[in-house]
Amino acid sequence: MVWNKWLKQLNINNNYSMKVKGLIILAIIFLTGNVKSQKIISFDMLQQMQKEYQSMPKYKALENAVSSNDIKSLAINRENLGDVDTYFSNRVKTKGVTNQQKSGRCWLFTGLNVLRPMVINKLDLPGFQFSQSYLFFYDQLEKSNLFLEGIIETASKPMDDRKVDWLFRNPIGDGGQWTGVVDLISKYGVVPADVMPESYQANNTSMLSKLLRRKLRENGVELRKMISDGAKEATIQEKKVKMLSVIYQILALSLGQPPAEFQWRYKTSDGILSQLKTYTPTSFYEEYVGVDLSNYIMFMNDPTREYNKLYEIEYDRHRLDGSNWKYINLPIEVIKSFAKASILDNEAMYFSCDVGKQLDSKRGYLDINNYDYANLLGVNFGMNKQDRIATLESGSSHGMTLMAIDITEDGQINKWLLENSWGNAGFDGYLIMTDEWFNEYMFRIVINKKYIDGNTLKILEQEPILLPPWDPMFTLEP
Repeated sequence: MVWNKWLKQLNINNNYSMKVKGLIILAIIFLTGNVKSQKIISFDMLQQMQKEYQSMPKYKALENAVSSNDIKSLAINRENLGDVDTYFSNRVKTKGVTNQQKSGRCWLFTGLNVLRPMVINKLDLPGFQFSQSYLFFYDQLEKSNLFLEGIIETASKPMDDRKVDWLFRNPIGDGGQWTGVVDLISKYGVVPADVMPESYQANNTSMLSKLLRRKLRENGVELRKMISDGAKEATIQEKKVKMLSVIYQILALSLGQPPAEFQWRYKTSDGILSQLKTYTPTSFYEEYVGVDLSNYIMFMNDPTREYNKLYEIEYDRHRLDGSNWKYINLPIEVIKSFAKASILDNEAMYFSCDVGKQLDSKRGYLDINNYDYANLLGVNFGMNKQDRIATLESGSSHGMTLMAIDITEDGQINKWLLENSWGNAGFDGYLIMTDEWFNEYMFRIVINKKYIDGNTLKILEQEPILLPPWDPMFTLEP
């Protein structure tokens, strides 16, 4: 019997009386029963919880307040409500702000906002914007092709295969990251905003994205069936091109057709008008930006993974013939030293973070002390950055352009400035970020390699560690 086995394990031999053995068995039954009862929510347990809750000082007043008001408003830390210092010791020169409206194109706005100051300063313009719609058109077309080729590649796998499932869950979206900016510009160039202006669908991408996903999933099912029925590769590719023609049609109706050639001229801040010239999108980029985007390196601060290693995200790119997302994982202080050097040299950076954490949107202020939920609820929230990442509590949710740094007299970094793409919201279109907030909620940053030391650059020579596209740390920035 099981009791004899337990007694043997407890070294209870036959010299003990039956009465003693019985008492021991009853104790075991009681203890195991007590453990089992704790696995479910019993009425005794509820009574104990209620007793503990009602023992809190002024619990009724707190209950009335919290249950009847916005928790975030109640948690505002009044000690942090003073005027925010909006001055910065060093700031990249630029003019104007952008607005992604109701779209998930922050990554595209951020990438172009990194390059925008170069045009403004080079031509002495009062303001300038690239066309986001132009690159978004090709982004959606290229992603559609990437998805369809993924379906063809995995056609022999069952529908419940992890990669096939991921493909059909994520056929296309309007999110992205820096690698997409590089892939698109290197192939298609750029155009000014007034050459291909924003459309309603560009500013409100939700319905367009839904329709594209629906059509691509339908296409994916059809391609899998063709391959299962033994269709030849040439026939499959011919069918895929017809499918992409339909996607092109949807995009052209929604965004307009992107120009292959255009005329443009500009007026400087002093009112000097340039001559009207004809450009292609590629020649425009080469003349007015001319930056080799392959010189930019993405860094990440992910304490859940080993530092000083090169990582690559499988299948995470915007073009079939583009590059997978690669990054170097580094300690936060090393990353900040590179970012500081870039700003001091008047060069902005692509930056992504968990923007919703401790954001005072009215003041445009990111500070870990903005809201005190712990004291309001009497509960300690104690996870560090590593724990938050591992449990999916935190991850990159938004891309912005890092534009300024404030360095104190003793050389310490006090705060940073981010150019957002939410129009004039926040601090005149910007978000001010404390250095402590940078440490906790910054995830990705892209920096020109001229600001990086030689030892760090050698990490790029490593064989990258391949990570799956469904890893939660690598969702696309909306």
